[in-house]
Amino acid sequence: MKPQPINEQYLLPTYARRQIAFERGQNATLFDEAGNDYIDFASGIGVNSVGYANPRLSAAVADQAAKILHISNLYLNRNQAELAQTIARLSGSDAQVFFGNSGAEANECAFKIARKYGEKRGRYEIITLRNSFHGRTIAALKATAQDKFHEHFGPFPDGFTYADDLDHAAKLIGKRTIAVMVEIVQGEGGVTPLDKDRLLSLAKLLRDQDLLLITDEIQCGVYRCGEFLASQIYGVKPDIFTLAKGLGGGVPIGAAATTIKNALGFGDHASTFGGNFLATKAALVTLEILEGLRASGALGRTIDYFGDRCRATTLNFPTLFTGVTGIGLMKALVAKDGAAQKAIIDAAHENRLLVLRAGEDRVRLLPPLTISLEEIGEGFERLDRACRSL
Repeated sequence: MKPQPINEQYLLPTYARRQIAFERGQNATLFDEAGNDYIDFASGIGVNSVGYANPRLSAAVADQAAKILHISNLYLNRNQAELAQTIARLSGSDAQVFFGNSGAEANECAFKIARKYGEKRGRYEIITLRNSFHGRTIAALKATAQDKFHEHFGPFPDGFTYADDLDHAAKLIGKRTIAVMVEIVQGEGGVTPLDKDRLLSLAKLLRDQDLLLITDEIQCGVYRCGEFLASQIYGVKPDIFTLAKGLGGGVPIGAAATTIKNALGFGDHASTFGGNFLATKAALVTLEILEGLRASGALGRTIDYFGDRCRATTLNFPTLFTGVTGIGLMKALVAKDGAAQKAIIDAAHENRLLVLRAGEDRVRLLPPLTISLEEIGEGFERLDRACRSL
């Protein structure tokens, strides 16, 4: 029987949805309601880190759902305490963690930690970088240094200043500055990694002045770039880091972690749903899977093969691409221009490959970290077929 059309008239039209309705998935392969298969190089915008229908994650979520989903943060939650300890261990720091439900919430918590830290010194300003993206709430939107996201929603809260790059950020530090916030790899801004030496220099400058470095690792963290935190690849130790997206393997969860002891106290911050039993159980199992994947060398092999195929495609189609950017399994193929970007993305979807856009000319690739070498091969066959059609 042919699937019935989905009635979207009661939804606010905030998304330009492709007319595909998925019914099920297996690792990095999705199936629509008509049974057609798609290779997923998007993973729900970097969320489905352990793929679809992962047996360990599915079993853990079902088991937890049969016990307790939510009790609020007025009572002890063993899953939550264990997850915070795991995040501290994997980050190599003595961090304390606050759990919310999304990346924007994690960043809002980071802002509050920074402002409280600077309160006694009259410091509250946070410097962010051009082409950054930090979320859709009003404060996180203001922290996002892209003018196109600001239309319609002002006035915005004070306390955010934009730097063109890391060197400019260092020059902008003034008497009101308390922190600089960066994405180690800018996602929405074009999958652009920061310069390592300049970031290390900025981190030292901040440390010498008792100011804070905040790393937004919502997209680039949780092994997306090969290590638990992208900042670990750079040798940088942030005072605050934020996580979300891939942390729960598809279950919504966000986390703000800080090495500032008791940075927030009773009544300073709260979340009704944050860190509930279901989300924290999902995150614990997700991290177990990913930690094992990295330790076995499988993640490294996947990263190497994926990178090789990215480079091969750009070299095979020089009229469409000018190069590759990104780290680990957070990659982008740089299209010649915006028109080529759109044509490539559309053609990929026509060939049943899911990819994303980023910036003005990037084709963003964020596959599940558990993607098989066979699925990578098939995905690039479809991408190459799409490119040949152009």
